[in-house]
Order: sequence, then structure tokens, then C-alpha cells
Amino acid sequence: MSDTLDYLITGASGQLGALVLTQLKAAVPGARIGALVRRAEAAPALEAQGFTVRIASYDDPAALEAALRGVAKLLLVSSSEVGQRAAQHGNVIAAAKAAGVGFVAYTSILNAAASPLTVLPGEHVATEEALAASGLDYALLRNGWYTENYVLGAGAALAHGALIGAAGEGRIASASREDYAAAAVAVLTGETPARGTVYELAGDESYTLAEFAAALSEIAGKQIPYVNMSEADYAGALEGAGLPGPVAQMLADSDTGASKGGLYSADHTLSRLIGRPTTPWKHTLEAGVAVAA
Repeated sequence: MSDTLDYLITGASGQLGALVLTQLKAAVPGARIGALVRRAEAAPALEAQGFTVRIASYDDPAALEAALRGVAKLLLVSSSEVGQRAAQHGNVIAAAKAAGVGFVAYTSILNAAASPLTVLPGEHVATEEALAASGLDYALLRNGWYTENYVLGAGAALAHGALIGAAGEGRIASASREDYAAAAVAVLTGETPARGTVYELAGDESYTLAEFAAALSEIAGKQIPYVNMSEADYAGALEGAGLPGPVAQMLADSDTGASKGGLYSADHTLSRLIGRPTTPWKHTLEAGVAVAA
């Protein structure tokens, strides 16, 4: 594969990757932008938008090395396969090194090694360590929680008359996916940051889940209380609602981590990086309720 690319975005058919591609194309018209996907059937839609599609799974080192040749800047969007991500990301990093990629930005998690969450951070920390050991130029985009993660539960809360969780009085400084995509674009298109630069990224505003439920009540015109549960009970409720056990446990652990400050930051790095305030969480909630209605 001889074509050179200014940028390559992994996870390009996913929600974050797709937003990055759209914003990147608008930010740097004429740039050679690549989209990395696992399945060939995802290629036509991306090619129709003008992106160069390269196909490789995070589990296929040889395909990854071929796909990463000629890439100046790579955005490594973390895998969705919790439990397999450290190995998968390690494959991408090794391939990037072998292919001579100039710079890697990686979507990690807020506060990473210091996070009180127990399920998600470990694989992110392992990936950060692999990048540090690789010799590659890289930066860490330590993304906080997506507001959409809680908006997804609004429909169930409206249907059942209560918002459930295990976050207690923990404050959550979330931002929209659009905001985090804008941060990735800013880092990719700006002056290449010093090797190992860390960006702790979170929303300008924060809320408790009780405040989130109050806002949902106001938007919907019906009272939706917040019901705080133990981590085990919340995981059980999520599993009873149809979520796979590991996903339910991950979400419950994340709420418990939020109760300990794990999803909160007050340094406004995200808004400074993107050059505007982050999207108000109530706006994202309003939009989500409108779509679900």
C-alpha cells in the first residue's frame, strides 16, 4: 500500500470515529484522510464521502502494518471490546512503529491511572504504557464521560418513572461526542504536541444524577426521581433489562467510580482545546429526548 495519508482514523465506522472524519474533512479541506475499518462492507459509504478506506482488524498485526504504511498522523480510537483492548491496541502500536507512523493520538480515559473506576482504566493504562515504550511521538486524549451515555437511559427512565444508578452525589463533568471529536481534530491538525502530552478532557459543566433526573423531569413534563442503588443492585437491574453481564457490571462500576469523583474534572482543558465552551449537557439531553419522543 503505497498511497500516503495525512491522517488515518481508526474505528472510522463507529460513533466517535465518524464524527472525527466529518470534522477533520471540514477543518482541512484537501487533506488526504484515511478511514480504518474492520469490514469491507463499511468501505463504500466512506469512499463516497471522499475518504481513503483501509481495512484491518485490531486483531490482525500484518493487515494493520500494511494499513498504517504512509500515514503521517494516526488517531487510535480505543476498541469497544473490553477485555481484549490492551492486546488489540498493542497490535496497532506495534504496527504503527513498524510502518513508520509519524504521530499517534490515543483516546484514553479521564485520569487513567488515578481513576477510582476499576473496570475500564486498566486497559487504557496498559495502552498508555505501550505508547510510552514504543518510541513513537504520541499524545493522550483522556476523554471523560459522554453525555450521551446517560441520555441513552432517558427513555427507560421515562418509561419506568425513575432514573436509576449508583453514582450517589458524585458530580459528572461530561461532554458530547461532538466535543471530544473536536478535541481530536484540534490535536491532529495543530502543531504536533510534545511527545507524551496528556489532555485531561471533560465538560465545563457538571451534574449529579439527581440533577440530571430533575432536568429530565422538566423536559418531559413529568416527575422522574433519581433512585440510587448499590453497585450490585444496579448491575443486576441493568442485566435484568437485557444488557450483557459484563456491560452491566462495567456501567455499574463506572457509576460507583463517579460517586468517588472519577468522572469529574474542573480544569476546562477540553473547552480550551476546542476554542469554545463544551456543549451544555442539558442541550444534549433535550436533543436525545426529542429524538426518542
